Amino acid sequence: MELSDLKKVDFLKDLDDKKIELLEKYMTFTLEENKKFNLTSLDSKDDFIIKNILDSLLIVKTIDFDISSKRFIDIGSGAGLPGIPLAIYYSNTNFTLLEPTTKRANFLKQVISLLDLKNVSVINERAEILARSNFEKFDCATARAVANINILLEFAMPLVKVGGLFIAYKGKNYENEAFSIDLALNQLKTSSKLVVNFELPFTSETRNFAIFEKNEEISNKYPINYSLIKKKPL
Repeated sequence: MELSDLKKVDFLKDLDDKKIELLEKYMTFTLEENKKFNLTSLDSKDDFIIKNILDSLLIVKTIDFDISSKRFIDIGSGAGLPGIPLAIYYSNTNFTLLEPTTKRANFLKQVISLLDLKNVSVINERAEILARSNFEKFDCATARAVANINILLEFAMPLVKVGGLFIAYKGKNYENEAFSIDLALNQLKTSSKLVVNFELPFTSETRNFAIFEKNEEISNKYPINYSLIKKKPL
């Protein structure tokens, strides 16, 4: 499979040659660096295209508003997923990649330099610490394969503005996680806006996107210390 095959997907028909070239550079560099340290478990080209890049871009199907002036933060960005593919696709939108592991943060900085992405920055920090200096500053947060949803909500919502969104990339078992989020939604003044189920193109695999909206300002006691969040999440 080639990255240009993504243009066969209905919602990605507008991927131009420049963006495909950037995605190609990103994939090639990531797979090469993956030999040195663990960035992704998907080390074949086909898997990387479908299960990393295309998977990251699935939310394009759900975004039906102008995001050109919005500030996005990708929590626990890791190898830059979904942040890098989204930043390439939405080249006029500002993305912050938040990654607590120094070696991965350094990798992300190399990617940004290699691809000359002017709309992307990297912060090497934990979400709950960054929120103390960036409380309710971002229009939208994303997270993919980071933690259970109640923990993610406590990480994300203090960073998101009132009226802002949090988009959680989830697998087929999301409904099991969702049983435990009522307290988090109440304390974080957040509502479950939408849950979208997609089939990942070129596969028979399903993906869930849980989209949350922040309705009111919240107490600045959130987020609490990570060890406490992990031990007793909302």
